[in-house]
Amino acid sequence: QEQLVESGGGLVQAGDSMTLSCVASGRGLNIYAMGWFRQAPGKEREFVAAIAGDAGYTYYSDSVQGRFTIARDKAKTTQYLQMDSLKPEDTAVYYCAVRPAGGTYHPSRSGSYYYWGQGTQVTVSS
Repeated sequence: QEQLVESGGGLVQAGDSMTLSCVASGRGLNIYAMGWFRQAPGKEREFVAAIAGDAGYTYYSDSVQGRFTIARDKAKTTQYLQMDSLKPEDTAVYYCAVRPAGGTYHPSRSGSYYYWGQGTQVTVSS
């Protein structure tokens, strides 16, 4: 069973930066893709960013493109989300997720990911 643990959330002001981390541990799972989703109060969970494949292809939602950067370590066990120019509308619980190799992958679909972290709160004040 793969376990994911996020860290790095908290309270910041608009315009500030923050980095989230997510460490995956378990039985040597062959991770193909790693992603971040978020859920604001009263809203559905939405895709934020993903990184996939050996080449590290990256994908971003329109709302964070140019402000957020996803990265991972060489072992593909830790992923990061660098968030710059934060806005109050970025306030949400952020979840990391991973997908093992195999099958058809859709970066922005939550159903493409098999394992999820417990979430970390990010609050951006205006």
